[in-house]
Amino acid sequence: MLNQILFSILLLLSKLPLRVLYAFSDVMSFLNYHIVGYRKQVVYDNLKNSFPDKTHDELVSIQKQFFINFCDYIVEMLKAFTISETELKVRVQHLNRDLFSEIQAEGKNIILLSGHVFNWEWFNALATMVPQENCHPVYRKMNSKFWEEKIKFVRNRFNNKSLEANEVIKQILKSPNDGNSIYMFVADQTPHFSHVTYGLKFLNQPTPAFIGYDRLSQKLNLAFIYCDMKKVKRGFYQVNYYRIYPDGEKFEQYEVVRKFHKLLENTIQKRPDNWLWSHRRWKYQDSIKQYEANP
Repeated sequence: MLNQILFSILLLLSKLPLRVLYAFSDVMSFLNYHIVGYRKQVVYDNLKNSFPDKTHDELVSIQKQFFINFCDYIVEMLKAFTISETELKVRVQHLNRDLFSEIQAEGKNIILLSGHVFNWEWFNALATMVPQENCHPVYRKMNSKFWEEKIKFVRNRFNNKSLEANEVIKQILKSPNDGNSIYMFVADQTPHFSHVTYGLKFLNQPTPAFIGYDRLSQKLNLAFIYCDMKKVKRGFYQVNYYRIYPDGEKFEQYEVVRKFHKLLENTIQKRPDNWLWSHRRWKYQDSIKQYEANP
């Protein structure tokens, strides 16, 4: 009952214009940075370890802008419950979309790889702009069944069909590889320590890598696309799509993982305040069993 009341309030807030929601974001970021300090030290430590050549002042500047972007992400996620398809298409430009038609003509399904770059939650309208019939955002199961259903509702808007992470591999393997499906992974997830096997140097640190999609690259003749997300200005984004090719006839083990992380690192280097630094991304470093220092 309490969850339903809270959701009803959030739904009402979602209908407010974004300019009003961004005013809330300004207040949240100020209170968090100067008073609450939610994961402020975690963010600074992650930045310091990732950019050892940057000065303290440079790191603090990135940290401050990150919290502004993070609070914008929160209100934009809220807006995602009610934002129209038309407005979302104006606010997010999807560049180089010809790739999707080219790959469909090859008869290959697509694995779309993005990072936690703001605002990955606003990819949804892509499903209305590509020729593929099935777009499947992949999500992680939540502890609350109520809130999981609400998040699925957001991700299933605009003809998407979301899949839970534990279901997606099975779904891909049993579905025809006919060029009519896209599977959308946020691929820089931190695997649970019990699932950590492979790691690589990423942002100057040994980093456990999620490798579920790597197994698919060797089992099936799929196409892989990297999503380079750019925040143009507040409330406006560009996504540029780049195909990831194998060096040989097919991907070797971990090849697509290495290439994804290299592309993501380049995105982060260009706009470091726009990645999710508040996650404890490197907490399972000691669990890495196979490590590549020079991927």
